[in-house]
Amino acid sequence: MRYLFLIFTSICFLQNTDAQIYEVGVFVGGSNFIGDVGATNYISPNQAALGAIFKWNRSPRHSFRASIIFSDLEGIDGKSDDPRRIQRGYSFNTSIFEFSAGMEFTFWEFDLHKSGIQGTPYLYSGISVANHDNYFFNQNGEYTSENTSSWAYGIPMVLGYKTNISNHLVLAAEIGARYTFSDELDGSVPDAEFREQFSFGNTNSNDWYVFSGITLTYTFGRRPCYCNF
Repeated sequence: MRYLFLIFTSICFLQNTDAQIYEVGVFVGGSNFIGDVGATNYISPNQAALGAIFKWNRSPRHSFRASIIFSDLEGIDGKSDDPRRIQRGYSFNTSIFEFSAGMEFTFWEFDLHKSGIQGTPYLYSGISVANHDNYFFNQNGEYTSENTSSWAYGIPMVLGYKTNISNHLVLAAEIGARYTFSDELDGSVPDAEFREQFSFGNTNSNDWYVFSGITLTYTFGRRPCYCNF
């Protein structure tokens, strides 16, 4: 009898560890850039952003999360509050493809197995990598392609709020800044070393970009087995 009890307990434990809840869905919003060209407003979407998101909810308080987001980054000196940038008159527009992975933490428990509407603020961070084409500003101030591309690694810092709107749908709104380890996204630092004479701006300050928008995810997976004795 003792062995039967141990076998049954083991089966329930395995079901509990394997029966996690997953989420898959879309991100829709906008992006803005913060660097050496254009405005420096932290939250000011000026280009559309679209992506896909996946979550593995390991507990009601934390999830593993991955996302892919496509967007353009744009900077226009004429829209800056800095008179020196307005006078300079530079502008750029580049496309990025970002992959991000990390962990999401909720402020309160968000148990998708409970009935009723729930909501909670959350934080997300991890690592991001964004592919972008390389550009520089030539002696005439023209935004010129280098015909190469680079990967910009960064740290996402996301604050959001989510709520379930049905048994299988979760709606969230979030703002996510990305601090990158690159100063090349806006063309202020050319990728090619022989073009270093065209560098400008604060070379001690790396580029940032921000995604603001909503996510809509569909949840699926088996309900965990809770063994009460």
